[in-house]
Amino acid sequence: MPYARAGLSVGLLGGSFDPAHKGHVRITREALRRFGLDRIWWLVSPGNPLKPRGPAPMEQRLAHARALMRHPRVEVTDLEARLGTRVTADTLRALAVLYPGVRFVWLMGADNLARFHLWRDWRYIMDSVPVGVLARPGERLPARLSPAARIYREYRLPGNASHLLARARPPAWCLVNIPMVQVSSTAIRARSGPRNHGGGG
Repeated sequence: MPYARAGLSVGLLGGSFDPAHKGHVRITREALRRFGLDRIWWLVSPGNPLKPRGPAPMEQRLAHARALMRHPRVEVTDLEARLGTRVTADTLRALAVLYPGVRFVWLMGADNLARFHLWRDWRYIMDSVPVGVLARPGERLPARLSPAARIYREYRLPGNASHLLARARPPAWCLVNIPMVQVSSTAIRARSGPRNHGGGG
């Protein structure tokens, strides 16, 4: 289990990372800089409940992610597999018990904010931890018009106050626009052809 003492601000970036790529690295580095975070943990998930197809084996995804994401303040973890959680809300509940006093911040791309209202217990997530949203090119407007953004619009921090997010009292969220490389795990899998899948789905 990763270590974090009370008072630290830890960003959580969840996903299947199937495979991890330089876009993940870019948003991680930007999140560290923009949101006032002390650490970021990648949560390499056992499987995404919203996706019908299972990801590559966990060990394979972890090894690739650790080889790619090299930063002294970033840790690639299999926390959700260890905790036995499959949805973000349950992961946050477990982490709150395991790490009292740690300030967790949920991180996600703007594409996820656009469909955030479909996540299980999404209001619990918004009400429990600050949320940092990183907008890739072309995704800012759909995210800002999403049901979650509209419902929580009064709790949005302006982009020029993004460095305050980690210590903001939830509900609080901030959307920042960053230039990004146009790459996705789906495109990488398509280029690399068939490969062995593991896990359920």
